[in-house]
Amino acid sequence: MATVALENLRKSYGKTEVIHGVDIDIADGEFIVIVGPSGCGKSTLLRMVAGLETVTSGEVRINDRAVNDVEPMDRDIAMVFQNYALYPHMSVFDNMAYGLKIAKVPTDEIKKRVDTAAEILQLEPYLTRRPRELSGGQRQRVAMGRAIVRKPAVFLFDEPLSNLDAKLRVQMRLEIKSLQRDLGVTSLYVTHDQVEAMTLADRMIVMNAGVADQIGKPLDVYSDPATEFVAGFIGSPPTNFLQAKRLGRHIEDGAKIGIRPEHIRLVPQTETDLAGTVVYSEPLGAETLVHLKLLDGQDATVRQDGALPIPAEGETCGLSWEPASEMVFGKGGSRIRS
Repeated sequence: MATVALENLRKSYGKTEVIHGVDIDIADGEFIVIVGPSGCGKSTLLRMVAGLETVTSGEVRINDRAVNDVEPMDRDIAMVFQNYALYPHMSVFDNMAYGLKIAKVPTDEIKKRVDTAAEILQLEPYLTRRPRELSGGQRQRVAMGRAIVRKPAVFLFDEPLSNLDAKLRVQMRLEIKSLQRDLGVTSLYVTHDQVEAMTLADRMIVMNAGVADQIGKPLDVYSDPATEFVAGFIGSPPTNFLQAKRLGRHIEDGAKIGIRPEHIRLVPQTETDLAGTVVYSEPLGAETLVHLKLLDGQDATVRQDGALPIPAEGETCGLSWEPASEMVFGKGGSRIRS
């Protein structure tokens, strides 16, 4: 098992800095999810931990050992990639055993480890098959099995579910979380999917253009975002951002009021000074998303209980919320706290 520390970690390509000083101490057995949009630096950060990208400055430490100059194979890590990276001509057993054979692990120990991983991953009936004979979910299990048999100190996952369909992603997400808990291996997991981040993470790192905008427990990040970016990225549908000045609030110029869709209630227009016209609604069963164009031109989305009447397209509704649910962000994107 292992602790991992990233200390003021930076990465530059020439004069272009792409990771701007990330700091985090990761506890033994903790599941950390690095989340953000494409191009934010999340995979680069993971690859620096893996040793697949050089560190420009700062330090990566595994079990208090600086590993900046240590080869990937000597860092006691195992990585699961998006594309599985299985050998097509090898059986499932041989794919899982290959790294151990290269490391000259005794044959009986290899068999014991592969059999144990196959049992954990429910791959026992498929050990003699080739990858082409497996489904996408089974191939991903083989890739995870190959990592498990190495008994690493740290698991690194680089968007491992991106190639799977929506239903299988949900299933595999549950399996990965259960597996990580059972094995107790410190894990870093990269994804652009904020639902994956919310459901998997003990803590998440929300990356924005190479900066760790916020690090925290998923529900803490959701309920108390530190920046406008975090408030807009974490949560689906995203936070509504309304110009404070248009709401008559005397805050600094350019400030915005953030309101999550579930905190807004639709009320008769006569009950509030803020109103909008319904553009369209999305009935989703348990809930309905109502999209409105406010009378001052701003857009807003309201999430309401699916049992409530759905307002008609073109109907004018009032919008109301509790002041405590407001989040205020300055023009630079940082949270303004009262």
